[in-house]
Amino acid sequence: MSKHKYTLDESVYTCLKNGEWWTFWDLQKVIKDNTNKYFGEPSISASIRNMRKDDRREKFGLTKYGEVIQRRRIGNGYKGYEYKLIIGEKNDR
Repeated sequence: MSKHKYTLDESVYTCLKNGEWWTFWDLQKVIKDNTNKYFGEPSISASIRNMRKDDRREKFGLTKYGEVIQRRRIGNGYKGYEYKLIIGEKNDR
């Protein structure tokens, strides 16, 4: 991610497209480090939800139907969730 003027949705997608699991805090740090913009957890959460919207699915080349975001609880006694973008037919839990 460069210092290009990305929208929050573009920044979140750029992170998630690697297929790895991300927490809000991981996304927050990478976006801040790469864009010099700080976004709170509610904004990042909304952007993750936006990935399910038809216009974002089309923009980012995501599947038209079905779930595109997986969510799982963070282990080891931590509170919160990790999120992963489902690209193509990949859907390992």
